[in-house]
Amino acid sequence: MSMIEIIVLALVQGLTEFLPISSSAHLILPSQILGWQDQGLAFDVAVHVGTLIAVIIYFRKEVVDILAAWFKSFGAQGETDDSKLGWWIIIATLPALIIGYFFKDFVESYSRNAWIIATTTIVFGLLLWYADAKGKQVKSVYQLNWVSALLIGLSQVVAMVFPGTSRSGITMTVGLLLGLNKQSAARFSFLMSIPVIAAAGSYYIYKLSTGEELIDWNAIVLGSVLSFVSAYICIYFFLKVIERMGMLPFVIYRLALGVALFGFLYFTAA
Repeated sequence: MSMIEIIVLALVQGLTEFLPISSSAHLILPSQILGWQDQGLAFDVAVHVGTLIAVIIYFRKEVVDILAAWFKSFGAQGETDDSKLGWWIIIATLPALIIGYFFKDFVESYSRNAWIIATTTIVFGLLLWYADAKGKQVKSVYQLNWVSALLIGLSQVVAMVFPGTSRSGITMTVGLLLGLNKQSAARFSFLMSIPVIAAAGSYYIYKLSTGEELIDWNAIVLGSVLSFVSAYICIYFFLKVIERMGMLPFVIYRLALGVALFGFLYFTAA
């Protein structure tokens, strides 16, 4: 990988992992449009680890409180709002873990092309707009129940199968449709990303350790650092922006990107 490729792909991963615009789509597109070679498993793992560290550090207080309350709930303390939230995150994570484990080969190979990305970018962008405009947005994250958590978790599976959907985008969309306010929908999406990214990262680290892929350590270190910094900054500003502007800027971006992709694909195929 060239230095330009490392910087661009790492920043793209960090900036788009938690925005409702699809990080997987943006990582696939360079190879489709610019003719770049696949960045390889090791680099994918590195940039995902960078974003994982970013979200854990940003939400460190919430993570510690939820973990502590969840473990204490097995003792005399009983259930609290934080311990229930821990259970909801577990329930929301299960569909992705099950699909990822049993259908990983299908997920890795199916529908990873620019036409699908262009379509899902527009379709799920419009769905995000509808949820933002029509959702009641009156519930906090502590007012979720196990059914709502499961529905949000199931939506995450859609993003696993169809690149361009956006994991954060679809989970926020369903959260808004279920009545969560913007901050709660975003925070629950971010918190439930932790076990999913950790599980995927662990699997690919194992796969990498048992394979024969050569590792460019300079690319790994630089990629992980850049993805960490850009993801942390992205989370901070995203939570500020949605309070004032809602999801509309991201909807507009998705529609513009989808139309531009269709135009590019049409003229290159002609």
